[in-house]
Amino acid sequence: MDSQPPGLRERKKAATRLALHEAALRLVLRDGLANVTVEAIADAADVSRRTFSNYFSGKEEALLYGDQTRMRAFLDTMRARPADETPWTALRETLVALRDTFGSRGPGVTGQLRLLRQQPDLISRQAAIYAEVEQELAAEFTARGAAPGLQARILAATSMAAIRVATTRWIEDNGTTPLPDLVDTALLLIRPAFPTPPTVPPRADLGRIPAV
Repeated sequence: MDSQPPGLRERKKAATRLALHEAALRLVLRDGLANVTVEAIADAADVSRRTFSNYFSGKEEALLYGDQTRMRAFLDTMRARPADETPWTALRETLVALRDTFGSRGPGVTGQLRLLRQQPDLISRQAAIYAEVEQELAAEFTARGAAPGLQARILAATSMAAIRVATTRWIEDNGTTPLPDLVDTALLLIRPAFPTPPTVPPRADLGRIPAV
């Protein structure tokens, strides 16, 4: 029976998940995705194959854990914003709040990301992550006053495209311009697409939207 307190257990799980992600990243950057096995990742993280399976379904998921974590933080932070904020204000303030998180990547990370983007097997999986985030973002924009359906989906797609293009530019330029600054510039370009004031009143139960 596990006698560790819940907080300690969760921290240990988070540390193991991060160790597996970092091990996968190191090995794939060195050897290429096709030449890296789950067993090798588990060995590099000093855990068993079974432990790996408790955290990730495969090496691709382990590699993309960083993306998933950042996107989840993005959605969770927006959901925590005041219910009366418009889609634009919530988006803008969320990215301001996450500025340090998205801008604190260490030296050499742009080269790593460039190499990862050359792995064909990761492209479709990464696209699926962003598509899921886009759907949830559209629902959040609807709750904050965007017209349901076409308008909310266009605003969500435009927002995600702005973030993706800014990130791509950052990678191509080897991080010459800080990523948060590029995101700021991209957001200003899409600002006219957002309704002001909201087209419908914000939903009263916004605070109870589950973070799925």
